[in-house]
Amino acid sequence: MPGLASHWLKRLGESTKPAYLMIPDLIEEDLASGRLQARDRLPALRDLAEALRLNYTTVARAYAQARKRGLIDAKAGSGTFVRGRAPALPLRAGTGAEMTMNNPPEPPTLTVRLRESAARLMSTTDPYDLLRYQDFGGTPADRAVAVDWLRRYVPACRADTVLICPGIHSALVALVSLLARPGQTICLDTLAYPGIKAIATQLGVQLQALPSDDEGPLGPAFETLCKTQKPSALYCNPTLQNPSTRTMPQGRREILADIALRYSVPIIEDDAYGMLPQRTPDAMATLAPELTYYVTGLSKCFGAGLRIAFIHGPTARQTQRLAGTLRATTVMASPFNTLLATSWIKDGTAEDMLKAIRAECVARQLLARDVLAGRPYDADPEGFHLWLPVPPDSGWRPSELALHLRSRGIGVVSSAAFATDGNPPDAIRICLGGPGERDEVEESLQIVADTLDDPHHLHSAML
Repeated sequence: MPGLASHWLKRLGESTKPAYLMIPDLIEEDLASGRLQARDRLPALRDLAEALRLNYTTVARAYAQARKRGLIDAKAGSGTFVRGRAPALPLRAGTGAEMTMNNPPEPPTLTVRLRESAARLMSTTDPYDLLRYQDFGGTPADRAVAVDWLRRYVPACRADTVLICPGIHSALVALVSLLARPGQTICLDTLAYPGIKAIATQLGVQLQALPSDDEGPLGPAFETLCKTQKPSALYCNPTLQNPSTRTMPQGRREILADIALRYSVPIIEDDAYGMLPQRTPDAMATLAPELTYYVTGLSKCFGAGLRIAFIHGPTARQTQRLAGTLRATTVMASPFNTLLATSWIKDGTAEDMLKAIRAECVARQLLARDVLAGRPYDADPEGFHLWLPVPPDSGWRPSELALHLRSRGIGVVSSAAFATDGNPPDAIRICLGGPGERDEVEESLQIVADTLDDPHHLHSAML
């Protein structure tokens, strides 16, 4: 696997972590990103040692660590293989609590209204209108509604700087394609949305993690990078950051915006969760309007199937350049999803949904506070994620814990999926929106807490 070895060699050179500990992290990270698949055969010890310019003993220790963490299996006479994953859990509440995906809670009080609203739209719309090509980026009427909605977050946005597209992920693909060529660099936090990692890998763009603290990327580190190697863009997720749940304070936003302005570095502001808090600091698009591409959408805050995103570009000209890139990759947003989004924003359904989902988030966070009392974790009262450290004395590695919980019907995500610097913290991310009912949330969190407290746990085998 020469491509894998060269990737690992580069990452090892960038990390200060001992190689025998870093290699298992790379295996876990590549499993999360799709670079490695279940039952892939890994290089023999001597071959990998030669490819990575390490001694045999170091690679043997690395494989031993990876076996301990349940990442690989060695079969006499056959070689070393990546282990498979436990059976997938349903993406909706059922026999398991799916707490990995970014599913917002689904307040049952809205079910009837949403059903009636969708039926009414279908009964009053020519179905063939929904089967035809649409205006790219949304019709003038759709954009006008989108602008009214976005102005609560970016007051200066206009119809000629706004595009409607099929989901935030699609918007990020287009933005990375537009702003960075293969081999160029985008800088970002040490923890980030796994999708941006996958996009960068697919497009051959390098990601440079910026040293961070509890408020976000450090300004001096960003400025040093701008001086020594001007990045193609700064990617940030400043409100309810995925996975840390942190909201970057006003002061840190101003520092980063000022540096970006002085060095003319474009900003990709991924505001996927920015609708949930009732109050937030100024958007980067307000602090650095001539450089910031502001992206938000409905799938992360309303429901994953409502794949509608809004992009506000710095200028009308730059928005049109982005439109060309988007057109090449996505053609157009789903007409039915666009119809739903526009109608729900106009008639107030979207605002009522947001209030109900926010209230449900608050209720579930209160449950989590009670179950996890005395245990340190990060969360926002109006968000639906938890960032839970895994104590060193628990005996668990994050990957092992995630695997064990999945065997018990609970899905969580190990920190390696989010790390951009090759040094993931010992933590897992838990989504409180996946379980359908609050009692499922409480029961699942209790199992997580009990598992962390059990010093005699049994490591479940991967299939």
